[in-house]
Amino acid sequence: MVKPVAVYVSETWTLTEMDMNRLGTRHRKVLRRIYGQVEEQGIWRKRTDQELRELYENLDRVADIKKKNSNGLDM
Repeated sequence: MVKPVAVYVSETWTLTEMDMNRLGTRHRKVLRRIYGQVEEQGIWRKRTDQELRELYENLDRVADIKKKNSNGLDM
């Protein structure tokens, strides 16, 4: 649900490096909430970026936005 909305409204965005970092951070935060924490030896911890990449195949929203804007095609 988040991806189509973010990619659609991105057509009018000018992305700075800071914007790209914030978008990536926000996306990983949402995924961590969705996938939950991991229990190891009785201790709960947040999932790492690598674990999120394994669970969610396409983690890079910024690349999706740039691809759509350069091609002008819907994803």
